[in-house]
Amino acid sequence: MPVHGRQTAVGCASGGVLLQIVLLAVVCSTALAAQSRSAAAFELFGLKLWELSSDEDADIVDPLRYTVTIDAPDADEDLAEKLENASALKADEEHPVSGSLGLLAKARSDREQLVAAFYADALYEGVVTITIQGKPLDDLPPDAEFSGPQPIPVVISIAAGPKFTLGNIRLKGDAAGLASADFGLIAGGDASSGAVLKAEAAIVRALKQEGRPLAKVTGREIVAEHAGSTLDVTLTVAAGPVAGYGGTTVEGTEKVDRDFTEYMTGLKRGRQYSPDEIDDARDRLLGLEVFNSVTVKEADALDAEGNIPIGVEVSERKPHHLDLVGSLSSTDGLDLKGNWEHRNLFGPAEKLRIDGKISGIGSNDLSQLNYSAGVMFEKPGVVGPASKFFAGVNTVLEHPDAYDRFSVKGNTGLSYELDKQQTVSAEVALDYSKITDSFGKHTYLIASVPLRYVFDNRDNRLNPTTGFRALAYAEPSYDILNGAAFVKLRGEGSAYQSLDTASKFVLAERVAIGSIIGAGLQDVPADRRFYSGGGSVRGYAYQGIGPKDIEGEPIGGLSFFETSLEMRIAITDTIGVVPFVDAGTVSTNQFPDFSGMKVGAGVGLRYITPFGPLRIDAAVPLNRGPGDPSFGIYAGIGQAF
Repeated sequence: MPVHGRQTAVGCASGGVLLQIVLLAVVCSTALAAQSRSAAAFELFGLKLWELSSDEDADIVDPLRYTVTIDAPDADEDLAEKLENASALKADEEHPVSGSLGLLAKARSDREQLVAAFYADALYEGVVTITIQGKPLDDLPPDAEFSGPQPIPVVISIAAGPKFTLGNIRLKGDAAGLASADFGLIAGGDASSGAVLKAEAAIVRALKQEGRPLAKVTGREIVAEHAGSTLDVTLTVAAGPVAGYGGTTVEGTEKVDRDFTEYMTGLKRGRQYSPDEIDDARDRLLGLEVFNSVTVKEADALDAEGNIPIGVEVSERKPHHLDLVGSLSSTDGLDLKGNWEHRNLFGPAEKLRIDGKISGIGSNDLSQLNYSAGVMFEKPGVVGPASKFFAGVNTVLEHPDAYDRFSVKGNTGLSYELDKQQTVSAEVALDYSKITDSFGKHTYLIASVPLRYVFDNRDNRLNPTTGFRALAYAEPSYDILNGAAFVKLRGEGSAYQSLDTASKFVLAERVAIGSIIGAGLQDVPADRRFYSGGGSVRGYAYQGIGPKDIEGEPIGGLSFFETSLEMRIAITDTIGVVPFVDAGTVSTNQFPDFSGMKVGAGVGLRYITPFGPLRIDAAVPLNRGPGDPSFGIYAGIGQAF
């Protein structure tokens, strides 16, 4: 963003348990590094934990080492940190450059980056002076040679100057009728380069929302008034004509069907252009899980029919995927699960997945371990790009405290994205099971129609900091063998609120409630009743909350209620601490009995990774009853909710 000064030049004055495993691996790798200098690197889950700099720098020609001193006497702590982070000289100080020319090039680039950092903080009188071996950078010849002992001293002197605010704002061209304040451009307001560029993008986006794909900024005049420390901004914008979609071309497909990829964009020729639909098309293609990257771009000009051609560029992922995941709890033992996927079975992104799981390891006898296995098939785009057909078969053999169950279930259905935040689904299912519980041995054949609605506007599904997720679920069911009919209802909501701009403190809340209507407790199969405890109410055993038989074994209920409250505190970029409180109750009535509420509290650690947080929680029951554990420890991948 070029800036012009009316009185002086602005800018550079030339001359200027899973978590425990991870931690154990770090410790062990560090120890190995100290003992063996020949080792090159250590990686865990694809994360490079250490690497010897001698190996990393071995290919540098004519290595020249240097030291950097940053002198910023009038910068506050926050600005000093921003400037240090912007300095490549400082960031790479431990690595040599390639000779004197390499140091000169790095210093000149660094000066530009530091000036950009000034602009990003609305400091338009900032001065950066860089000296190498005591000589100003601009006084050095292009072929300067730095001799003498290494490391070569580099000094960056910084004078920040006053912070500017916005002065006169003018929107010209097709933006002349728009109010600059609607886009954050307000006299006396934020004058940082980021704020101006963000306003430009918002203005262009607003015009594109009118169906004008060629809207763009054609002129930008930025003038710094040093006398009053204000920044005058004049933007000229051309809206371009309203247009529909033209042809869509796809490049980069190999095994994925090209015509299907075009179809899944949902950009119908002739329909009026919308930037939101362009974003939706990209997200939909990424959601197929067959592409590593997707770019959807408008052409630079309209076609002969006055429509805007659309170009799609993709790069494909490997079609096969194997995933292994484990979770650990002191009350429920070790769970291991894995799945194998073929993401592009026939070409149009059909998915075949085979799942398997073993749980209860360490907490159950070997003869009482829990097993499940299943096969699932998905086909996207069956009734429009926003739809997905699915079908599956699953078998389960499990032995929780409440019952023993063998089950074979088949289901098929359809899901549909109403928009980016709302999804509905409906399916039909048939479940044959043999169950032994407190009421005896039973055989069931349950036909059901599960219906689901999900609203989700969270900013990040792995580690949300803002937003809300709501689930509404209804499953009318009929027992063909025994004649019982009932409806299972469940609702759940979770909300996330960042308490500061950096999202260092995030308040997370969850509430869930459910009820089974139409049948008595004994007529509802044990696996379809409600239970609570374990990961849902930490500090208590799995299925440990709710009514029990005379032997103290859980029998489940016809209703439940759960709630959780967490404060997610970021200590560093990768380490977090999470104090929490959970509560839950299960009742044999069709409405929850809040007098029997069980409460647990504790604290957890989080280690943030690219594939989600690694989590370990420790909790105690606050109103412990007979048979309840004295504490619980839980480890897994992802936030608790």
